[in-house]
Amino acid sequence: MRLYAVKTRVIKARDNLVDVILESLRDQSLKIEDGDILALASKVVAYAENRILKLENVKASEEARKLADRFSLTPEFAELILREADRIYGGVENAVLTLKNDVLTANAGIDRKNTPEGFVALWPKHAKEAAKRLKEEIMRKTGKNVAVLIVDSRLTPLRMGTTGLALAVAGFKPVKDCRGEGDIFGKPLIITRHAIADDLASAAHLLMGETTEKTPVVLIRDAPVDFEDRVYGSEDMMIQFDRCIFMGTFNIQ
Repeated sequence: MRLYAVKTRVIKARDNLVDVILESLRDQSLKIEDGDILALASKVVAYAENRILKLENVKASEEARKLADRFSLTPEFAELILREADRIYGGVENAVLTLKNDVLTANAGIDRKNTPEGFVALWPKHAKEAAKRLKEEIMRKTGKNVAVLIVDSRLTPLRMGTTGLALAVAGFKPVKDCRGEGDIFGKPLIITRHAIADDLASAAHLLMGETTEKTPVVLIRDAPVDFEDRVYGSEDMMIQFDRCIFMGTFNIQ
């Protein structure tokens, strides 16, 4: 498997993302091929969808002010968390643990990084539909059948730092079910499933970085995936609460 970091110009609201990607690939003498995977940072998808908000235009409720006081947030930021989160569980200073689109994430995916001063980026409105749309547009403009992976960062319990998270996949199976297969000693696996899309998201996330890299696209070639003409969102990659070792242990619903 090979991964190519693709630098782009700064993406602006309502830019045509596919045109920017193809232009950036040409600038770096890269050509996409059938069976490639294009991993895209969720932030640039959000920009293209104009999912960027100016905090001073957000009116904070009393509930938001209480949330802000509890976790050392600005009231406007707390208000957006209340609007965007499906559930709020708790948190620590500067970060609230939320459920958003069947993903356990900090601050409902709202992020200040790599946005202008005073602005925040929300998650793409419909990441699954965005992945499908981008895949189809690339096919129309290049004739190449590629897969699309929309990537964000995530936290892992009791681990320091961020890794990659697949928000949506178009064109390959995101999870391999290993249950029933044998290990090297012939013992059948009971519960193991392999999060292929999250693994690829983490590999891409390593090249994308978290600061000034300006690398929101990674071209992945020869990935060990099962290609198929389907689209998956985060709801297709989640495990049920009562089967999740973290949520089940702490009896979180």
